Order: sequence, then structure tokens, then C-alpha cells
Amino acid sequence: NWPKYLEKESYSLFQPWHNYGVSYLRITPKYKTNSLAYVPISNGCNNFCTYCVVPFTRGPLICRDHEEILREVKRAVSPIRNTISNGAREIWLLGQNVNDYTSPGNSLINFPKLLKMVNDIPGKFVIRFTSPNPKNFSDELIKVMAESKKIAKFLNLPVQSGDNEILKKMNRPYTVEQYKDLVKKIREKIPNINLSTDVIVGFPGETKKQFQNTAKLFKEMKFNIAYIAKYSPRPGTAAFKMKDDVPREEKEKRWKDLNDLILKNKNDVK
Repeated sequence: NWPKYLEKESYSLFQPWHNYGVSYLRITPKYKTNSLAYVPISNGCNNFCTYCVVPFTRGPLICRDHEEILREVKRAVSPIRNTISNGAREIWLLGQNVNDYTSPGNSLINFPKLLKMVNDIPGKFVIRFTSPNPKNFSDELIKVMAESKKIAKFLNLPVQSGDNEILKKMNRPYTVEQYKDLVKKIREKIPNINLSTDVIVGFPGETKKQFQNTAKLFKEMKFNIAYIAKYSPRPGTAAFKMKDDVPREEKEKRWKDLNDLILKNKNDVK
């Protein structure tokens, strides 16, 4: 019982849950809705972005065998699953960084190949996944997305910052230019795709000029949606040792500026 672990005084934020004998990837889900089924394909992360606690709280990347994933998807979309009469109409493949996926049962099966296998399962359902990392978003993955009839024409592609110096401080292994080239390639292959992103404002040391680089990127990319976070320090992370020197009021302003750009883009589309 996971809540009981949280109540223990000895519990530490930085002891991965699998230290307590909890095997998240082995839990058999019980569905409570006809429409959605969330299917984890991996847990943990090896990227160590400087602001993120996931590698500490969930541990290193552990991938689930592709056969287990396919069985769960088939069960989810089946007309009879648990107490629900209709199969799921939407499948979400979940992982901290889905395009790092490699099946432990067959090292040749990467995320694009897994995605194609899920797409080939009979049934009327839509496939979504979250979240990928721009660093290894391959041409193979773009091709599978473009050719699939079931994969939603929607992609969340986190950028986190529109400034190269801040990206480096975040330990994000790509540049703004590489991100823009990737988006261009995706939109060329999938012209009708809707694009969202994640971004952090007020990261330690972020100047007004560096923030304006992020605002400029927002204007260029014309994201449909953006998940905008105001930086807050997480104990144990590398960024926690950096001076949190952007005032809260300034973080609020930067959040509003980016949100206004998203709203403007939505109005322009209308």
C-alpha cells in the first residue's frame, strides 16, 4: 500500500519507490473508464536534467518487455475487459522519455517499432504517447507517426527553454537550432500535426534577454499548447545548488507573457 509508505517517518523523497518492493510496471490495471487506457512502457530516467528529481525518485530507466505492453494494449481495447463492456478508444503509452525505449526482450525493438506494433493491433482506437525528448527523436519515429492511421496528429515536444546557455545549464543535450530543425522536419512529414511543448521560466540565472529568446521561439514555433512552469528548486538536484535569483514577481510576469503568446496564437488560428 503506497500511501502507507508515505506516512513512514523514515521515508525519503530520494529513495526510489522500487526500494520498497513496489513494482509499478507489474501492476495489473483496473480500468474505470470506457475511453482511456494508460499503458506504461518504462519507468525512471537516465537523463539527469538539472531541475528534475525523477532519476532520484524513480531510479534509472527500466523498460518493459514489448510483449507485456502489447498484451496490455490488446486487453485494454478488447470489448470485454474487467467490468467494462467496451474497449478503450484511446491508448496512452507512458514513459519519462519514451524514445529511450528498448525492449529488454529484444534489443532490436525500439520505440518506433513498438509504436508500429501497437498501431497494427486490430480495433478502432487512437494512440498517444508522452513524453519524448528532442535529443533522440529519430527519422524512423517521424516516419511511423506519419504513416500510422491510429497515432494522433498531436505531439508534446518539450523544449524547456529557448536559450542555448540555459539549455546547457539544464543539461538538455540539444540546441535551439536543433529543436527548430526537428520541428520543421516533423511538420514537413506531418503537415496537420498539433504541437505542444513544456517550458520553465525563471530558471537560475535566466536573464531578461534569455527569456526573450524563449518568447521569440514561441512566436516562431506557434505552439498550439504550452505547459509553462515557474522554476522552483528541488532538493537533491544539481539546480538546487544554483542561486534561485529570479524574483517570484518576474517569474509570474514571464509566465504570463508566454501564456499570452499561446492565447494569441489560438486567436490567430480562429
